[in-house]
Amino acid sequence: MTDHFLRAAIFGLGSMGYGMARSLLAAGHQVHGFDISDERMAQFAAEGGMPGGRAESISLLDCAVIVVLNEAQTEDVLFGDDGIVAQMKSGAVVISCATITPDAARRNAARCAETGVHYLDAPISGGSIKAANGALSIMASGTPVAFDAAAPALDALSETVFRLGDEAGAGSAMKSVNQLLAGVHIAVMGEAVAFGLTQGVNPEQLLSVISKCAGTSWMLENRLPHIVEADYSPHSAINIWLKDLGIVADISKETSFTPHLGLAALERYRAAADQGLGLEDDAAIVKPYAKEAGITLP
Repeated sequence: MTDHFLRAAIFGLGSMGYGMARSLLAAGHQVHGFDISDERMAQFAAEGGMPGGRAESISLLDCAVIVVLNEAQTEDVLFGDDGIVAQMKSGAVVISCATITPDAARRNAARCAETGVHYLDAPISGGSIKAANGALSIMASGTPVAFDAAAPALDALSETVFRLGDEAGAGSAMKSVNQLLAGVHIAVMGEAVAFGLTQGVNPEQLLSVISKCAGTSWMLENRLPHIVEADYSPHSAINIWLKDLGIVADISKETSFTPHLGLAALERYRAAADQGLGLEDDAAIVKPYAKEAGITLP
């Protein structure tokens, strides 16, 4: 752990970013919170976030943590018309947490280096609860100097930091492997719940039994309670998997590898989105199965 305090900013105060911003605050850092939602920014400021607008704050930052939705939004925050990298001081660090392609991470790192800003390719895993508790797993790659600059923030945000190499891209490659597994696990959880219902096995029974058996997974234990409680408030939405499994599919097009199960899962998320479920929690992947089979969910 380090007692070096940063002036930091979180860009993206969604379900993950808001918890991460609070974790940085709890660790004693001075933290700005920026989002497209004025309400979210005001809420964070009321909880102790630093005052001041974006324009006057960026040049003072030691660290910018990017927790937006995707590759395009990451690039816009960093290099768009109001991009932060051109305004950051030399020696500051960008911690890029969105799921993006390895090639995009390498491009971002190269562009940051042109202005003396360090870039850490640092996708995250653990969900909103771990984000709020400073207990994320971070799959990181970047120069040793970038790791050193980011260390106080990483200490506040994570339970485990995996150092995967000295160049950007390796972190995002590992995240794509994680997302392939996680996306397939959620999809097959929905399939198993629907299959169980056709056999008279209700979701609550399935959760209590399978969570103690070899067929369990972290995703089943985390998402199946949402189905049991009929609560589809989005912690991680269906649309996230269109993006993340889409990244897996795009990366695979550049190789001779075909992610057959990943592509099949992607089609299930597309079916859910086509039914208007894109903004619901990803546990709603069960709903198209239930509709197709004519069964009733809790």
